[in-house]
Amino acid sequence: MLFALYMLALAVFVMGTSEFMLAGLLPAIATELEISVGTAGLLTSAFAVGMVIGAPVMAAFGRRWPPRHTLVVCLIVFAGSHIIGAMTSAFSLLLITRILSALANAGFLAVALSTSAILVPENQKGRALSILLAGTTIATVAGVPGGALLGTALGWRATFWAIALLCLPAIFGIIRGIANTAAQTASTASSPSLLTELGQLATPRLVLTMALAALINGGTFAVFTFLAPVVTETARLDEFWVPLALVMFGSGSFFGVTIAGRLSDQRPGTVLAVGGPLLLAGWVMLAATASNPVALIVLVLVQGVLSFGVGSTLIARVMYAASGAPTMGGSYATAALNMGAAAGPVLGAFGLSTDLGLLAPVYVASALTAVSLIIMFLLRCTLMKTGPEANR
Repeated sequence: MLFALYMLALAVFVMGTSEFMLAGLLPAIATELEISVGTAGLLTSAFAVGMVIGAPVMAAFGRRWPPRHTLVVCLIVFAGSHIIGAMTSAFSLLLITRILSALANAGFLAVALSTSAILVPENQKGRALSILLAGTTIATVAGVPGGALLGTALGWRATFWAIALLCLPAIFGIIRGIANTAAQTASTASSPSLLTELGQLATPRLVLTMALAALINGGTFAVFTFLAPVVTETARLDEFWVPLALVMFGSGSFFGVTIAGRLSDQRPGTVLAVGGPLLLAGWVMLAATASNPVALIVLVLVQGVLSFGVGSTLIARVMYAASGAPTMGGSYATAALNMGAAAGPVLGAFGLSTDLGLLAPVYVASALTAVSLIIMFLLRCTLMKTGPEANR
């Protein structure tokens, strides 16, 4: 089962690299296609929107397919979109390929999350989730900087070709590692109706955990997206330190999901009660000490650990709360993740347009985290009434 989970994580790594790599490629794309950087930025927005919409749509469309078939088809569409994107000179077509790749990414992640719940015992969903999310965190550590270097050396199209090629081992690994077993087929065939699974969205526990996950993830991506100007202008470090800061954040996020994966199944309340306040304190300290280069780099690492540790624990709570939606639960977790990923940068950009200065995204993260902590405190009993820890 671990081999299958690691193959899913490999695919998530490839998709995560594709999602984040555009941050360093937009100027080159804008220059070659003769458009403004702002227009090129629509590629990022289109991907985020496609992820939010695509998760439930793709999960609903493929819910009666065997999981392996859905995963492989999503990967093939994802790879094909990047091949077309690498060959086109029309921005409109490139935009369409980003939307298609986002839909495939969302569908893959939604089914992968649901499949991981089948591959492990009922009380180990958090551990399985941490392995999948490790693919995303490694993408921020290695995939994104690697894509940026490749784009600088060989052009932005080379990164699209590289993503397409990396899909191949993931496809073969999933074909080999995830069999269409009788248990999986029976689980899919006996799952509730689509309307019943969609009805889970009306349950307070699921809505609460999705909202909390989106708030924490929104704060994380608000800071991550606009970290570069804080490094170069607030801390007055050379541009060389920007990728190092991103690697530090990514390394912290990897440790965060790994640690949370070992605790979120059995001690979710402890992770949230301890990690949540520390996360808020960390954002406040980051805003107060960002002009100090040493403090900034250290806090970037620490906040990577805390934000992804708390965030991945909440996503695991979503999976437990959505246990009545075995084929759609993964899409709810995916939507919660990407609602935060889409809204956080928008709120951060809005803050930058005010008089708050370059630290506005950090203030946004502090506010979103504070709101989530208040909700957690007021509704903590409802939040913990999910999964095998319901009676603890």
